[in-house]
Parts: sequence; structure tokens; C-alpha cells
Amino acid sequence: MDVLIKYFSGFTEQQQQQFAALENLYKDWNAKINVISRKDIDALYEKHVLHSLAIAAAFDFPAGSHIIDIGTGGGFPGVPLAIYFPEVRFHLVDSIGKKLKIIEAVKEALNLQNITTQHTRAEEIKSQKFDFAVSRAVAPLKDLWQWAKPLLKKRDFTIHEAGGISVVRSGLICLKGGDLAQEIFESNTKPQMMEISRLFEEEYFQEKYMLYVPA
Repeated sequence: MDVLIKYFSGFTEQQQQQFAALENLYKDWNAKINVISRKDIDALYEKHVLHSLAIAAAFDFPAGSHIIDIGTGGGFPGVPLAIYFPEVRFHLVDSIGKKLKIIEAVKEALNLQNITTQHTRAEEIKSQKFDFAVSRAVAPLKDLWQWAKPLLKKRDFTIHEAGGISVVRSGLICLKGGDLAQEIFESNTKPQMMEISRLFEEEYFQEKYMLYVPA
């Protein structure tokens, strides 16, 4: 929990309680349905929660926007982002139903009313549209973009920040690691790439990247 406070200030009391509760919730459920490796569960806040919040450090999702988390697994990045952005709706999808049981339990325990879940593959969703798609280490960028592109609304958002006004286009935001040159080339996209080590100094974030492909 301390590693979150190190980088983010201004959490409400409710958000602090929700983030603090994640450790016991995930440890209890991970013992029943293994979705996080045993070595990583002890570093939940750094390797999963803070990693997910790299998206929040770079993007300010507008209130009322609708975001799909493709291949959410145990709820990353969707659950931490839903806590961080309580006025944004998150739709967490995964092809493995038992993983969604964990998310539903966490959602209920923390009263996260801005989360919905669906047991499906992203490419099978036909009737819904989203403002952004997020994903964390799920599939090659080529596949992620193929799944996400038909789901995006293709709209611009005007965001008022301390430094002025910025415009953000709907798109895919994914968290990845390692040498991505070949993967990006094969995707036939031109993503904006950010080194997460520029946001967070922990060694874990070396060679971790955030890719943004506008719709």
C-alpha cells in the first residue's frame, strides 16, 4: 500500500480503504483460484496494483466514459483503475470464467458499482462500444488491436488539467514488457510508447512499457 501513496496523493478515505483491502481479498481468493503466482502475490501492490495505475498516471479518463479491460484475468488493470476512477465505467472480460469469480467477489466486497464483468472473448462482443480499451500482458499488439479496434467509438475527449486543456482520442492502452520492436512492426500500428520506469523508480518497471494506439 505504501508504494501507492509514494506516487499518488489525493485518495479519498474510501479509495484508501478499497486499495488497502485488496491484499487480503486477493490472497484469500488466490488460495482458492490461482491467478497470481505465489512469488508475485506478496508484491501485489507493486507488481499488479501500481503497474495497473501506470495508466492512471498517464491518462485522465473523463467521468462517464466506458472502458473495456480485454483479458482481465484476476482484474488487472481494471480493478485498480475502477477504484482510481469511480465515475468511469469498466467492463472486464475474460474467456476463463473462474477468474471472473474473483473480480465479482472483490467488486462486492469493495462496493465497486462501476465494474461489470463478462465471460467472453473480446472478439465475440458485437453490440457494445467503448471509449477506451485497456489490457495487460495478454496477447501480441497485432491481436489486441484487431480485437479492440471494432469496439472503439472513435471520439475525442477534451480534458481540463492544471497545465491547460488537452485532447485525447479514444484508443487502445496496453501494458507490456521487453523488446517490442518486432511486435510493433507486425501490428502495422504506430503506437505512442512510454517507459513506465519514467513514472515509477522500482526495478520491476525497467523494460516495462505502456503503448497507446489511437482509434
